[in-house]
Amino acid sequence: MPGNHTPPPPPPALRRLDRLAGTCTMAGNPAGSDHNNITGQTTFRWLPGGFFLQQRARIDFAGQQIDALELIGHDPQTDTFPSTVFSGFSPAPLRCRWYDHGDNVTITVACAPPDAAFTGSWRQDGTFSAGRRPNPGANQTVNIPHDISGHRLQ
Repeated sequence: MPGNHTPPPPPPALRRLDRLAGTCTMAGNPAGSDHNNITGQTTFRWLPGGFFLQQRARIDFAGQQIDALELIGHDPQTDTFPSTVFSGFSPAPLRCRWYDHGDNVTITVACAPPDAAFTGSWRQDGTFSAGRRPNPGANQTVNIPHDISGHRLQ
């Protein structure tokens, strides 16, 4: 690029996602079950420039390995965080939307067959708990209800 071009700063609203940066481990189970057969790790980091937050996930979901890459940005018109997930369990990218509510977050995906909401809460000690539930009328064999909890690694 010729000249001395300085890009604009990232939207201040993106700073609300700073608490996600780092690596977390998690464990969980299908809703209504005591059988803990969901384990995994996620790592969030800001891409250079600070306009997008990247999530890399590696999860064992009841014996099925899930690896995913997600890029999260900001939509100033809705003050939400749209994202795109690329994974080994979907032949097409999944469009999601994050809703930040302070210590609570909701992530929705509605691009059939994935059609669910993931709702979670952060605690002051850095731990979190969350659950994913299919939206009304969604296929529950694809949108398996489950609960997880986890913590940030130091």
